[in-house]
Amino acid sequence: MDRLIELLKIKELGAQEKIKGWVRNHRKSKDVGFIDIYDGSQFNATQLIYDNSVNNANSVKIGAAISADVELIPSTVEGREPEWKILSLEVVGDCPDDFPIQPKKHTLEFLREVGYLRNRTRLFQAVFRVRSAAYYVIHEYFMKNGFLNVAAPILTGIDGEGAGNLFDVTTKTKDNFFGKPTSLCVTGQLEGETFALAFGKIYLFGPSFRAENSNTKTHLNEYWHIEPEIAFCHLPQLMDFEEDWLKTIAHKTLLACPDEIAFLSKYNNVDLEKRINNVVNSKVTRIKHEDAIELMLKSGKNFEINPDKNEDLAKEHEKFLTEEYFKAPVFVTNYPKEVKAFYMLQNADGRTVDCVDFLLPDAGEVMGGSEREYRYDVLESKMKTAGVSTEDMYWYLNLRKFGGCPHSGCGMGFERFLMWLTGMQNIRDVIPYYRVPNSCEF
Repeated sequence: MDRLIELLKIKELGAQEKIKGWVRNHRKSKDVGFIDIYDGSQFNATQLIYDNSVNNANSVKIGAAISADVELIPSTVEGREPEWKILSLEVVGDCPDDFPIQPKKHTLEFLREVGYLRNRTRLFQAVFRVRSAAYYVIHEYFMKNGFLNVAAPILTGIDGEGAGNLFDVTTKTKDNFFGKPTSLCVTGQLEGETFALAFGKIYLFGPSFRAENSNTKTHLNEYWHIEPEIAFCHLPQLMDFEEDWLKTIAHKTLLACPDEIAFLSKYNNVDLEKRINNVVNSKVTRIKHEDAIELMLKSGKNFEINPDKNEDLAKEHEKFLTEEYFKAPVFVTNYPKEVKAFYMLQNADGRTVDCVDFLLPDAGEVMGGSEREYRYDVLESKMKTAGVSTEDMYWYLNLRKFGGCPHSGCGMGFERFLMWLTGMQNIRDVIPYYRVPNSCEF
Protein backbone atom coordinates (compact mmCIF):
# COMPACT_ATOMS: atom_id res chain seq x y z
CA MET A 1 0.00 0.00 0.00
CA ASP A 2 1.57 3.26 -1.14
CA ARG A 3 -0.47 5.80 0.85
CA LEU A 4 -2.83 5.84 3.81
CA ILE A 5 -5.51 7.57 1.76
CA GLU A 6 -5.78 4.43 -0.34
CA LEU A 7 -6.01 2.25 2.78
CA LEU A 8 -9.32 3.86 3.78
CA LYS A 9 -10.94 2.68 0.54
CA ILE A 10 -10.55 -0.96 1.60
CA LYS A 11 -13.68 -2.36 3.27
CA GLU A 12 -13.14 -6.14 3.06
CA LEU A 13 -12.63 -7.68 6.50
CA GLY A 14 -9.46 -9.75 6.71
CA ALA A 15 -7.62 -7.63 4.10
CA GLN A 16 -3.94 -7.31 4.88
CA GLU A 17 -1.67 -4.44 3.87
CA LYS A 18 1.68 -2.85 4.66
CA ILE A 19 1.55 0.84 5.58
CA LYS A 20 4.23 3.41 6.40
CA GLY A 21 4.19 6.79 8.06
CA TRP A 22 4.96 8.81 11.18
CA VAL A 23 3.48 8.46 14.65
CA ARG A 24 1.33 11.42 15.70
CA ASN A 25 0.09 9.96 18.97
CA HIS A 26 0.45 6.75 20.98
CA ARG A 27 -1.97 5.72 23.73
CA LYS A 28 -1.33 2.63 25.82
CA SER A 29 -3.34 0.51 28.24
CA LYS A 30 -2.68 -2.81 29.93
CA ASP A 31 -3.70 -5.13 27.09
CA VAL A 32 -4.07 -2.91 24.04
CA GLY A 33 -2.55 0.19 22.46
CA PHE A 34 -3.47 2.72 19.80
CA ILE A 35 -1.07 4.40 17.37
CA ASP A 36 -2.20 7.35 15.25
CA ILE A 37 -0.19 7.33 12.02
CA TYR A 38 -0.05 9.82 9.15
CA ASP A 39 1.89 10.02 5.90
CA GLY A 40 0.72 13.35 4.42
CA SER A 41 -1.65 11.79 1.89
CA GLN A 42 -4.70 12.98 3.85
CA PHE A 43 -5.36 15.46 6.63
CA ASN A 44 -6.63 13.11 9.32
CA ALA A 45 -4.42 10.47 10.92
CA THR A 46 -5.33 6.77 10.80
CA GLN A 47 -5.65 4.81 14.04
CA LEU A 48 -3.95 1.43 14.35
CA ILE A 49 -4.70 -0.96 17.21
CA TYR A 50 -2.31 -3.55 18.64
CA ASP A 51 -2.14 -6.06 21.49
CA ASN A 52 0.73 -7.41 23.55
CA SER A 53 1.59 -10.05 20.93
CA VAL A 54 3.18 -7.39 18.70
CA ASN A 55 6.85 -7.10 19.56
CA ASN A 56 8.19 -3.55 20.23
CA ALA A 57 4.87 -1.80 19.46
CA ASN A 58 4.53 -0.68 23.06
CA SER A 59 7.85 1.21 22.88
CA VAL A 60 7.15 3.21 19.70
CA LYS A 61 7.79 6.93 20.28
CA ILE A 62 5.79 9.91 19.01
CA GLY A 63 7.47 11.25 15.88
CA ALA A 64 9.00 7.92 14.85
CA ALA A 65 8.77 6.64 11.27
CA ILE A 66 7.26 3.15 11.20
CA SER A 67 6.28 0.40 8.79
CA ALA A 68 3.49 -1.95 9.84
CA ASP A 69 1.75 -5.03 8.48
CA VAL A 70 -1.95 -4.58 9.28
CA GLU A 71 -5.25 -6.42 8.96
CA LEU A 72 -8.77 -5.00 8.77
CA ILE A 73 -10.84 -6.41 11.66
CA PRO A 74 -14.32 -5.68 13.11
CA SER A 75 -14.29 -2.87 15.65
CA THR A 76 -14.26 -3.87 19.31
CA VAL A 77 -16.95 -1.22 19.84
CA GLU A 78 -20.36 -2.12 18.44
CA GLY A 79 -21.57 0.12 15.62
CA ARG A 80 -18.16 1.53 14.73
CA GLU A 81 -16.29 1.16 11.46
CA PRO A 82 -13.79 -1.72 11.12
CA GLU A 83 -10.27 -0.91 12.31
CA TRP A 84 -6.75 -1.79 11.31
CA LYS A 85 -4.90 -4.14 13.65
CA ILE A 86 -1.10 -4.29 13.65
CA LEU A 87 0.27 -7.77 12.94
CA SER A 88 3.93 -6.74 12.99
CA LEU A 89 5.77 -3.46 13.22
CA GLU A 90 9.20 -2.10 12.28
CA VAL A 91 10.62 1.20 13.52
CA VAL A 92 12.20 2.66 10.38
CA GLY A 93 13.41 5.85 12.04
CA ASP A 94 13.33 6.17 15.81
CA CYS A 95 12.58 9.41 17.63
CA PRO A 96 13.82 10.41 21.10
CA ASP A 97 11.61 11.57 23.96
CA ASP A 98 12.71 15.19 23.47
CA PHE A 99 11.02 15.41 20.02
CA PRO A 100 9.66 19.00 20.09
CA ILE A 101 6.31 18.24 18.41
CA GLN A 102 4.10 16.55 20.99
CA PRO A 103 0.29 16.01 20.85
CA LYS A 104 -0.59 19.30 22.49
CA LYS A 105 -1.26 22.86 21.36
CA HIS A 106 2.04 24.63 20.85
CA THR A 107 2.32 28.40 20.49
CA LEU A 108 2.94 29.74 17.00
CA GLU A 109 6.03 31.52 18.28
CA PHE A 110 7.49 28.20 19.44
CA LEU A 111 6.63 26.48 16.18
CA ARG A 112 8.42 29.21 14.21
CA GLU A 113 11.53 28.45 16.29
CA VAL A 114 11.40 24.84 15.07
CA GLY A 115 10.33 25.74 11.55
CA TYR A 116 11.87 22.60 10.03
CA LEU A 117 9.51 20.47 12.15
CA ARG A 118 6.35 22.58 12.39
CA ASN A 119 4.79 20.99 9.30
CA ARG A 120 4.38 17.79 11.34
CA THR A 121 1.64 19.42 13.42
CA ARG A 122 -2.03 19.19 12.47
CA LEU A 123 -2.15 22.97 12.18
CA PHE A 124 0.53 23.24 9.53
CA GLN A 125 -0.60 20.06 7.81
CA ALA A 126 -3.89 21.93 7.34
CA VAL A 127 -2.31 25.24 6.28
CA PHE A 128 0.02 23.75 3.70
CA ARG A 129 -2.59 21.40 2.28
CA VAL A 130 -4.83 24.46 1.72
CA ARG A 131 -1.86 26.27 0.17
CA SER A 132 -1.22 23.38 -2.20
CA ALA A 133 -4.89 23.16 -3.20
CA ALA A 134 -5.09 26.91 -3.81
CA TYR A 135 -1.91 26.76 -5.90
CA TYR A 136 -3.49 24.06 -8.06
CA VAL A 137 -6.89 25.74 -8.55
CA ILE A 138 -5.20 29.04 -9.50
CA HIS A 139 -3.22 27.36 -12.27
CA GLU A 140 -6.33 25.41 -13.28
CA TYR A 141 -8.37 28.63 -13.51
CA PHE A 142 -5.90 30.32 -15.82
CA MET A 143 -5.39 27.28 -18.03
CA LYS A 144 -9.14 26.78 -18.44
CA ASN A 145 -9.54 30.45 -19.39
CA GLY A 146 -6.88 30.52 -22.09
CA PHE A 147 -4.00 32.20 -20.23
CA LEU A 148 -0.38 31.43 -21.06
CA ASN A 149 1.88 30.77 -18.08
CA VAL A 150 5.09 32.82 -18.17
CA ALA A 151 8.18 32.39 -15.99
CA ALA A 152 9.38 35.93 -15.31
CA PRO A 153 13.08 36.43 -14.49
CA ILE A 154 14.08 36.56 -10.84
CA LEU A 155 17.29 38.44 -11.64
CA THR A 156 16.55 41.83 -13.16
CA GLY A 157 18.24 45.08 -14.11
CA ILE A 158 15.12 47.21 -13.55
CA ASP A 159 13.08 48.48 -10.63
CA GLY A 160 9.60 47.37 -11.66
CA GLU A 161 7.79 49.47 -9.06
CA GLY A 162 10.08 52.50 -9.10
CA ALA A 163 10.17 52.42 -5.30
CA GLY A 164 13.79 51.38 -4.81
CA ASN A 165 13.13 48.53 -2.33
CA LEU A 166 15.60 46.18 -4.02
CA PHE A 167 17.96 43.40 -2.99
CA ASP A 168 21.18 43.90 -4.95
CA VAL A 169 22.83 40.83 -6.48
CA THR A 170 26.61 40.41 -6.32
CA THR A 171 29.15 37.59 -6.31
CA LYS A 172 32.13 37.00 -4.02
CA THR A 173 34.59 37.29 -6.88
CA LYS A 174 33.15 39.79 -9.34
CA ASP A 175 31.24 42.99 -8.89
CA ASN A 176 28.82 43.98 -11.63
CA PHE A 177 28.65 40.39 -12.89
CA PHE A 178 26.02 41.22 -15.52
CA GLY A 179 27.69 44.45 -16.61
CA LYS A 180 25.07 46.59 -14.88
CA PRO A 181 23.49 46.84 -11.43
CA THR A 182 21.26 43.80 -10.90
CA SER A 183 18.69 42.95 -8.25
CA LEU A 184 16.09 40.40 -7.28
CA CYS A 185 12.74 41.17 -8.90
CA VAL A 186 10.00 43.02 -7.03
CA THR A 187 7.55 42.16 -9.81
CA GLY A 188 7.55 40.37 -13.13
CA GLN A 189 4.79 42.57 -14.48
CA LEU A 190 6.85 44.60 -16.94
CA GLU A 191 8.32 41.50 -18.54
CA GLY A 192 4.83 39.98 -18.43
CA GLU A 193 3.53 42.82 -20.57
CA THR A 194 5.91 41.80 -23.36
CA PHE A 195 4.15 38.42 -23.46
CA ALA A 196 0.63 39.85 -23.08
CA LEU A 197 1.24 41.93 -26.20
CA ALA A 198 2.12 38.75 -28.07
CA PHE A 199 -0.19 36.11 -26.57
CA GLY A 200 -3.15 38.23 -25.41
CA LYS A 201 -3.66 36.70 -21.95
CA ILE A 202 -0.80 35.61 -19.70
CA TYR A 203 -0.05 35.09 -16.02
CA LEU A 204 3.01 34.91 -13.82
CA PHE A 205 3.18 32.89 -10.61
CA GLY A 206 6.50 33.06 -8.83
CA PRO A 207 8.56 34.64 -6.06
CA SER A 208 9.05 38.37 -5.59
CA PHE A 209 11.50 40.12 -3.27
CA ARG A 210 11.19 43.45 -1.48
CA ALA A 211 13.90 44.90 0.75
CA GLU A 212 11.51 46.53 3.21
CA ASN A 213 12.74 46.62 6.80
CA SER A 214 9.33 45.68 8.14
CA ASN A 215 8.40 43.22 10.87
CA THR A 216 4.61 43.46 10.65
CA LYS A 217 2.24 40.48 10.51
CA THR A 218 1.52 41.14 6.83
CA HIS A 219 4.99 41.69 5.33
CA LEU A 220 7.58 39.30 3.93
CA ASN A 221 10.83 40.00 2.11
CA GLU A 222 10.21 36.99 -0.13
CA TYR A 223 6.69 36.07 -1.15
CA TRP A 224 4.77 34.50 -4.02
CA HIS A 225 3.11 36.75 -6.55
CA ILE A 226 0.35 36.02 -9.10
CA GLU A 227 0.27 38.59 -11.92
CA PRO A 228 -2.15 38.28 -14.88
CA GLU A 229 -1.90 40.65 -17.87
CA ILE A 230 -4.62 40.98 -20.50
CA ALA A 231 -4.36 42.75 -23.88
CA PHE A 232 -7.23 44.86 -25.26
CA CYS A 233 -8.62 45.14 -21.74
CA HIS A 234 -9.88 48.25 -19.94
CA LEU A 235 -10.43 48.70 -16.21
CA PRO A 236 -14.13 47.63 -16.07
CA GLN A 237 -13.24 44.34 -17.80
CA LEU A 238 -10.27 43.89 -15.45
CA MET A 239 -12.58 44.20 -12.43
CA ASP A 240 -14.96 41.65 -13.96
CA PHE A 241 -12.02 39.28 -14.35
CA GLU A 242 -10.65 39.89 -10.81
CA GLU A 243 -14.04 39.20 -9.25
CA ASP A 244 -14.58 35.98 -11.18
CA TRP A 245 -11.01 34.81 -10.54
CA LEU A 246 -11.07 35.37 -6.78
CA LYS A 247 -14.54 33.94 -6.24
CA THR A 248 -13.77 30.85 -8.31
CA ILE A 249 -10.47 29.96 -6.65
CA ALA A 250 -11.83 30.63 -3.16
CA HIS A 251 -14.85 28.39 -3.78
CA LYS A 252 -12.80 25.58 -5.34
CA THR A 253 -10.22 25.62 -2.55
CA LEU A 254 -13.02 25.35 0.01
CA LEU A 255 -14.44 22.34 -1.84
CA ALA A 256 -11.00 20.72 -2.06
CA CYS A 257 -10.16 21.10 1.65
CA PRO A 258 -13.31 20.75 3.80
CA ASP A 259 -11.58 18.97 6.68
CA GLU A 260 -8.67 21.39 6.72
CA ILE A 261 -10.93 24.46 6.59
CA ALA A 262 -13.07 23.04 9.41
CA PHE A 263 -9.99 22.45 11.57
CA LEU A 264 -8.61 25.94 10.85
CA SER A 265 -12.01 27.47 11.65
CA LYS A 266 -11.93 25.87 15.08
CA TYR A 267 -8.27 26.71 15.66
CA ASN A 268 -8.67 30.38 14.70
CA ASN A 269 -12.19 30.77 16.14
CA VAL A 270 -13.67 31.98 12.87
CA ASP A 271 -16.22 30.39 10.53
CA LEU A 272 -14.06 30.20 7.40
CA GLU A 273 -16.69 28.43 5.32
CA LYS A 274 -19.13 31.28 6.03
CA ARG A 275 -16.41 33.89 5.35
CA ILE A 276 -15.56 32.37 1.98
CA ASN A 277 -19.16 31.78 0.92
CA ASN A 278 -20.14 35.33 1.88
CA VAL A 279 -17.59 36.66 -0.59
CA VAL A 280 -18.36 34.06 -3.27
CA ASN A 281 -22.06 34.98 -3.15
CA SER A 282 -21.56 38.73 -2.69
CA LYS A 283 -22.21 41.71 -4.95
CA VAL A 284 -18.91 43.59 -5.14
CA THR A 285 -19.23 47.37 -4.72
CA ARG A 286 -17.34 49.68 -7.10
CA ILE A 287 -16.44 53.16 -5.87
CA LYS A 288 -13.94 55.85 -6.84
CA HIS A 289 -11.24 56.78 -4.34
CA GLU A 290 -12.44 60.37 -3.93
CA ASP A 291 -16.02 59.19 -3.37
CA ALA A 292 -14.84 56.68 -0.76
CA ILE A 293 -12.95 59.46 1.04
CA GLU A 294 -16.00 61.73 0.93
CA LEU A 295 -18.15 58.91 2.28
CA MET A 296 -15.81 58.35 5.22
CA LEU A 297 -15.51 62.05 6.01
CA LYS A 298 -19.32 62.29 6.19
CA SER A 299 -19.72 59.09 8.24
CA GLY A 300 -18.99 60.76 11.58
CA LYS A 301 -16.51 58.03 12.46
CA ASN A 302 -13.28 59.01 14.20
CA PHE A 303 -10.32 57.55 12.33
CA GLU A 304 -6.78 57.43 13.68
CA ILE A 305 -5.61 58.54 10.22
CA ASN A 306 -7.91 61.10 8.67
CA PRO A 307 -9.13 60.11 5.19
CA ASP A 308 -7.49 62.36 2.57
CA LYS A 309 -8.27 62.61 -1.16
CA ASN A 310 -4.56 63.02 -1.86
CA GLU A 311 -3.44 59.96 0.12
CA ASP A 312 -3.69 56.19 -0.07
CA LEU A 313 -6.22 54.31 2.05
CA ALA A 314 -5.10 53.11 5.48
CA LYS A 315 -5.97 49.67 6.87
CA GLU A 316 -8.69 51.18 9.07
CA HIS A 317 -10.26 52.82 6.01
CA GLU A 318 -10.33 49.49 4.15
CA LYS A 319 -11.87 47.82 7.19
CA PHE A 320 -14.56 50.52 7.50
CA LEU A 321 -15.54 50.25 3.83
CA THR A 322 -15.72 46.45 3.70
CA GLU A 323 -16.89 45.49 7.19
CA GLU A 324 -18.92 48.46 8.45
CA TYR A 325 -20.32 50.46 5.56
CA PHE A 326 -20.80 48.17 2.54
CA LYS A 327 -20.40 44.87 4.45
CA ALA A 328 -19.12 43.36 1.21
CA PRO A 329 -16.03 43.27 -1.00
CA VAL A 330 -15.18 46.62 -2.56
CA PHE A 331 -13.32 47.78 -5.68
CA VAL A 332 -11.77 51.22 -5.06
CA THR A 333 -10.70 52.91 -8.30
CA ASN A 334 -8.97 56.05 -9.58
CA TYR A 335 -6.39 56.83 -6.92
CA PRO A 336 -4.24 59.99 -6.98
CA LYS A 337 -1.33 59.44 -9.36
CA GLU A 338 1.21 60.39 -6.66
CA VAL A 339 0.45 57.27 -4.59
CA LYS A 340 0.56 54.79 -7.48
CA ALA A 341 3.17 53.40 -9.85
CA PHE A 342 4.42 55.18 -12.96
CA TYR A 343 3.04 52.60 -15.43
CA MET A 344 -0.64 53.19 -14.58
CA LEU A 345 -2.86 54.90 -17.16
CA GLN A 346 -3.15 58.65 -16.64
CA ASN A 347 -6.80 59.76 -16.49
CA ALA A 348 -8.10 62.79 -18.38
CA ASP A 349 -8.40 64.77 -15.13
CA GLY A 350 -4.58 64.87 -14.87
CA ARG A 351 -4.85 64.03 -11.17
CA THR A 352 -5.74 60.35 -10.97
CA VAL A 353 -4.78 57.07 -12.63
CA ASP A 354 -7.06 54.31 -13.91
CA CYS A 355 -6.31 51.76 -11.21
CA VAL A 356 -8.16 49.53 -8.76
CA ASP A 357 -7.62 47.93 -5.35
CA PHE A 358 -9.75 44.90 -4.49
CA LEU A 359 -10.67 44.95 -0.79
CA LEU A 360 -12.13 42.01 1.13
CA PRO A 361 -13.79 41.93 4.55
CA ASP A 362 -11.39 40.46 7.14
CA ALA A 363 -8.43 41.03 4.83
CA GLY A 364 -8.27 44.50 3.30
CA GLU A 365 -6.46 44.75 -0.04
CA VAL A 366 -5.81 41.38 -1.67
CA MET A 367 -5.30 42.60 -5.24
CA GLY A 368 -4.06 45.73 -6.94
CA GLY A 369 -4.31 46.44 -10.65
CA SER A 370 -4.64 49.03 -13.37
CA GLU A 371 -4.96 49.73 -17.02
CA ARG A 372 -1.38 50.24 -18.20
CA GLU A 373 -0.26 53.48 -19.79
CA TYR A 374 -0.18 52.63 -23.49
CA ARG A 375 0.63 56.11 -24.89
CA TYR A 376 4.34 56.42 -25.63
CA ASP A 377 4.71 60.12 -24.92
CA VAL A 378 2.66 60.07 -21.73
CA LEU A 379 4.56 57.05 -20.38
CA GLU A 380 7.90 58.62 -21.24
CA SER A 381 6.96 61.77 -19.35
CA LYS A 382 5.75 59.80 -16.32
CA MET A 383 8.94 57.75 -16.23
CA LYS A 384 11.10 60.87 -16.23
CA THR A 385 9.00 62.40 -13.45
CA ALA A 386 9.33 59.20 -11.40
CA GLY A 387 13.09 59.02 -11.98
CA VAL A 388 12.83 55.78 -13.98
CA SER A 389 15.55 55.53 -16.65
CA THR A 390 14.09 55.70 -20.14
CA GLU A 391 17.45 54.43 -21.45
CA ASP A 392 17.42 51.25 -19.38
CA MET A 393 13.71 50.82 -20.03
CA TYR A 394 13.77 51.57 -23.75
CA TRP A 395 12.20 48.17 -24.48
CA TYR A 396 9.25 48.90 -22.20
CA LEU A 397 8.62 52.17 -24.01
CA ASN A 398 8.98 50.42 -27.37
CA LEU A 399 6.08 48.13 -26.52
CA ARG A 400 3.93 51.25 -27.00
CA LYS A 401 5.70 52.01 -30.26
CA PHE A 402 5.48 48.60 -31.91
CA GLY A 403 1.81 47.63 -32.05
CA GLY A 404 0.87 48.84 -28.62
CA CYS A 405 -2.72 48.61 -27.43
CA PRO A 406 -4.76 49.22 -24.28
CA HIS A 407 -4.01 46.48 -21.78
CA SER A 408 -4.54 45.84 -18.09
CA GLY A 409 -3.25 43.63 -15.31
CA CYS A 410 -3.22 43.05 -11.60
CA GLY A 411 -1.22 41.36 -8.87
CA MET A 412 -2.17 39.21 -5.90
CA GLY A 413 0.15 38.36 -3.03
CA PHE A 414 -0.46 34.63 -2.61
CA GLU A 415 0.31 34.62 1.12
CA ARG A 416 -2.12 37.45 1.91
CA PHE A 417 -4.84 35.57 0.07
CA LEU A 418 -3.95 32.46 2.09
CA MET A 419 -4.23 34.39 5.35
CA TRP A 420 -7.81 35.22 4.44
CA LEU A 421 -8.56 31.63 3.36
CA THR A 422 -7.07 29.99 6.47
CA GLY A 423 -7.77 32.59 9.15
CA MET A 424 -4.09 32.69 10.12
CA GLN A 425 -3.16 36.09 11.56
CA ASN A 426 0.55 36.17 10.71
CA ILE A 427 1.84 35.89 7.16
CA ARG A 428 4.85 33.90 8.43
CA ASP A 429 2.48 31.02 9.12
CA VAL A 430 1.22 30.52 5.56
CA ILE A 431 4.58 30.21 3.78
CA PRO A 432 6.88 27.20 4.26
CA TYR A 433 9.98 29.25 5.13
CA TYR A 434 9.52 32.93 5.87
CA ARG A 435 12.11 35.60 5.07
CA VAL A 436 11.91 38.74 7.21
CA PRO A 437 14.55 41.07 8.69
CA ASN A 438 17.02 39.13 10.86
CA SER A 439 15.46 35.77 9.96
CA CYS A 440 16.77 33.47 7.25
CA GLU A 441 17.46 30.34 9.29
CA PHE A 442 15.55 27.50 7.70
